[in-house]
Amino acid sequence: MPRRPRLAAAALLSALLASSAGAQEAAYGPELEGFDYPYPVQRHAFPSQGQEVSMAFMDVRLERPNGRVVVLLHGKNFCAATWGDTAAVLAGAGYRVLALDQVGFCKASKPQGYQFSFAQLASNTRGLLAALGIPRATVVGHSMGGMLAARYALMFPESVEQLVMVDPLGLEDWQAKGVPYQTIEAAYADERKTTAARIKAYQLKFYYNGQWKPHYDRWVAMQAGLYAGPGAERVAWNQAQTSDMIYTQPVVQDLPRLRVPTVLMVGDKDRTAPGAGRAAPDVAETLGRYDRLGPEVAGRIPNARLVVFPGLGHSPQVEAPDRFHETLLGALAER
Repeated sequence: MPRRPRLAAAALLSALLASSAGAQEAAYGPELEGFDYPYPVQRHAFPSQGQEVSMAFMDVRLERPNGRVVVLLHGKNFCAATWGDTAAVLAGAGYRVLALDQVGFCKASKPQGYQFSFAQLASNTRGLLAALGIPRATVVGHSMGGMLAARYALMFPESVEQLVMVDPLGLEDWQAKGVPYQTIEAAYADERKTTAARIKAYQLKFYYNGQWKPHYDRWVAMQAGLYAGPGAERVAWNQAQTSDMIYTQPVVQDLPRLRVPTVLMVGDKDRTAPGAGRAAPDVAETLGRYDRLGPEVAGRIPNARLVVFPGLGHSPQVEAPDRFHETLLGALAER
């Protein structure tokens, strides 16, 4: 009897490794060359921090627009492509949709020397919207993109019609709670060990409550392919830099200053907590409890609306797209 849990864990690990083999074979360029997006990709080039950089984006429009624009911001382990189904649903409802890849991620440029901050990425995003002639938009951010969306709304409230944060990181201050700091060099060394199997094991544990579905594999392959391609070193370095950004630039203490209509959406099974593996076990157990963090944080944001997805984890738009899209459309209509 005592041996069964170990055997079950070993069997699960073997299954993960085997099922991730196909994803691990994919190798993409440093700007995700070779991975197809659901809509044409455009580039926004601009000078920043003494060099030329560029963001990538999809601009999705239908013939009968409702006059509103929705900007979709990806998470750290995601890309604009992950929003593909959401963009289609929103466009079908009449919204113009912009799904962005931030500098340092996915199909955007990967600068070697860049000081990543949420304020910088928010300024980059505002510059893109200004270049497209978009003065106001609804901003939807997922995971790390939720932190960025909040910072954007704090910096440019006049340009935000509505803020929607989907399982955002930053609902707690990990440093204040006892997660030790990790240098960028140490984070880079860890990033260089990334494989499809490792990505899948992490997401299975923290994102999906131990329940894997085959269509998640595409997003594992997308991320793993960057680490397996010719730009792996640059990709890993930027990922290490942005991990440092997430840890050192918490946004939770600033959320009470939000002055835009805000919707906070969380899956009650989400347990995402970057750096929890570096914390003491008793501390790690308290982190990433979105079932608790959602109500706590929503109560501190003026006039915020909280949406809880029972039984869902970190990526409701991937895990249960029909439920998510129905809820999102309802939230946007209540603006």
